[in-house]
Amino acid sequence: MITLRHNSRLHHIGIGRRHAGTDVLVLVHDLHIRVLDSDGELLRELTLDPTKDYQPQTRP
Repeated sequence: MITLRHNSRLHHIGIGRRHAGTDVLVLVHDLHIRVLDSDGELLRELTLDPTKDYQPQTRP
């Protein structure tokens, strides 16, 4: 899980336990968020829901 501040409010974004301890790069443009690992692989892409503190992973 990573934590991101948006409009003075903390939001927690789930990225999965398999990525625990992984260095990540978070790219943010307005409410659009992309989380990449150090190799540039996309781990998660989402649109932030500013009404929710936790942004869970979606199931396929």
